[in-house]
Amino acid sequence: MDGVHDMGGMHGFGKVEPEQDEPVFHEDWEARTQALYRAMSYAGVWCIDAARFAREQLPPAVYLSSSYYKKWELGMEKQLAELGLAGPDELAAGHALRPGKPLKRKLSAPEAPNVITRGSFARPAQKPAKFKPGDRVRTKNIHPKTYTRLPRYARDKVGVVEALRGCHVFPDTVAIGKGEDPQWLYTVLFDGRELWGESAEPSLKVSIEAFEPYLEPA
Repeated sequence: MDGVHDMGGMHGFGKVEPEQDEPVFHEDWEARTQALYRAMSYAGVWCIDAARFAREQLPPAVYLSSSYYKKWELGMEKQLAELGLAGPDELAAGHALRPGKPLKRKLSAPEAPNVITRGSFARPAQKPAKFKPGDRVRTKNIHPKTYTRLPRYARDKVGVVEALRGCHVFPDTVAIGKGEDPQWLYTVLFDGRELWGESAEPSLKVSIEAFEPYLEPA
């Protein structure tokens, strides 16, 4: 979907200012938010792309004024309410007001180390790859109302396939509950001037990971 979350190439936000010796978490609640997210993912309530889509749907003013983990927290609240696992009244109260619903499984302390490493999203190919390294391709000028991993700045642009990365779960469908629909994934290299115009640094090159449905022959 098009939204304020898709900030690549947008003006007015200033340069990135890395925090020196930045801690993993700035507050205890951030660590709890991370733990809650991992526990709910382990229970099979949602996948990573569905969680990202929930955060992307936050109102622009809320998204821009919220810290990284605040976005995670608000996204989880949205998903829990939509899935009927917690009502807005329970979220406001900070505790359950009704009996809980059964989940596929629960995360126990001994299992916690096993969920820190992200699993593989690679899947068997359903069909031969349409492109190969060296092919010129054009990204489609799409504006879906649902989730996509194709950033706005790289739409309707011509690049060259740099590498074939295998077949993977397609985020655009799995995020909205329409199945994994595995698709080929490519690294596509763009000249900076193709993306940003003639004022771009002449030596600038930008590569993105693009799924096959985003591409067509140039």
